[in-house]
Amino acid sequence: MRELDVSNITTAVKEMVISANYHLSPDMKKALDDNAFSEKSPLGKSILTQLQKNLEIADTDKIPICQDTGMAVVFIKVGQEVHLVGGSVTDAINEGVRQGYTEGYLRKSVVGDPLIRENTKDNTPAVIHFEIVPGDKVEITCAPKGFGSENMSKIYMLKPADGEEGTEPGHLEGFVYHGGCVDHPQPVVDLLRVQQHPQPRAGDPDDPVEVHGHFRARIFLQ
Repeated sequence: MRELDVSNITTAVKEMVISANYHLSPDMKKALDDNAFSEKSPLGKSILTQLQKNLEIADTDKIPICQDTGMAVVFIKVGQEVHLVGGSVTDAINEGVRQGYTEGYLRKSVVGDPLIRENTKDNTPAVIHFEIVPGDKVEITCAPKGFGSENMSKIYMLKPADGEEGTEPGHLEGFVYHGGCVDHPQPVVDLLRVQQHPQPRAGDPDDPVEVHGHFRARIFLQ
């Protein structure tokens, strides 16, 4: 059986939370570059160009892409043939988060108790998902998650008997109420507005509607 000291997990998590906030994954960067190149709207091209510049500055100056550096969500797959030594895995992950958010100068937004609202000042605890898998390796994925979606969300109890149509009023109400405040896909928001409250469009009816929403950068590292 293979032995692995949990200090290695701490080091890996520390490096991942910093890298995930400083750099955009290659596939997402390519998608952004491709869209900036093909965008026809002057306003859209200007926004995409600003996002490209933002990524360049973050990468060069080693600063976060976004001011919302999120809560650390960690997925860890542990092989059945691995014996973890040197302490608690949970503590090791949280220590990596603490070091990463402190040394990387990342915003620390997590509170210890949701009612008392006292900031832990190191962005711990992380949300950790454990999975036992075959093999003798440990795989870690770290995804810093912004909470704009939760801050602007609604909870509904859906009745199965209402079918697919029964979900529409809740979706429409949530989208239209919050609009494009945070991470909702703005084109969907405006489409839902039109479906619920159809109104004639001012100006030339042949002009395309220019809608540009927010981008959220997220990277997975193993």
